[in-house]
Amino acid sequence: MAWHQLSVVTDEQTAPELSDYFSELGAVSVTYSDAEDEPVYEPAIDQTQIWSNTRVTALFELDSDPDIVQTLVVNQFVGQPLVQWQAELIQDQAWERAWMEHFQPMQFAGKLWVCPSGQEVHEPNQVCMTLDPGLAFGTGTHPTTALCLEWLAGHDLTDKVVIDYGCGSGILAVAALLLAAKHAHGVDIDPQALTATEYNAEKNQVLGRISYYLPEQFSVQPADIVVANILAKPLIELAEPITALVKPGGQLILSGILNEQAESVAQAYQAQGLNVAAPVSREDWCRLDAEKPQ
Repeated sequence: MAWHQLSVVTDEQTAPELSDYFSELGAVSVTYSDAEDEPVYEPAIDQTQIWSNTRVTALFELDSDPDIVQTLVVNQFVGQPLVQWQAELIQDQAWERAWMEHFQPMQFAGKLWVCPSGQEVHEPNQVCMTLDPGLAFGTGTHPTTALCLEWLAGHDLTDKVVIDYGCGSGILAVAALLLAAKHAHGVDIDPQALTATEYNAEKNQVLGRISYYLPEQFSVQPADIVVANILAKPLIELAEPITALVKPGGQLILSGILNEQAESVAQAYQAQGLNVAAPVSREDWCRLDAEKPQ
């Protein structure tokens, strides 16, 4: 199956109206992308980010005529900026399978492997997690996830209770269990993340030692280790409740933080009485390791 893809660059005022009009003309999907490499820092959960110059891309079924669609749009938006039109034929494919061609086994802290199905590593004194791309964020390829996996693989988790706050695919919770943690709790605002967490826990034979919740369902005793790989803004806003999840003497691992945001996040948790170490960086991102005093 193939699709017509039509895109155009416009300004942030016109983009929402253009998106709606593409949908009226039969687009099966419409997406926004940055046309000028303009950075975006954490829009609110209910906010769709629109850049100063936004490329609006619409996907149409094959029986549509891109030339007619473009003419209708131009006539509808007279006097408004519509530049850099692009039209192409997109062949359908199994996107997950195509992505997996680029997903190779990865090792963390010389001990933990994250591998796609069929490429598992079986070596003495090594721990292997099987993970395939799916419904939720988290495969270990992004620096924020990799930084957390490095920490988990580099510490003794034997008989520890771990909370994965913002669990996504469940990769950190499942990794902790494979590294001998006693129990893991995964929390996420997205029901699909909980589905992915359950799937990956079952795939790695640790389903009996993991629990997963939406935030409003979550109420457990403080844990030995809390990992929160989300974003700087919610980390700051949730500093008090996240800190409360850590038992005295426990460890808190924070990630999803840009290097330039590290100081403000650290200050928020220092204000909660935690001892926060210097950031550990990878590319543009960093991890903050903190400890709650006894």
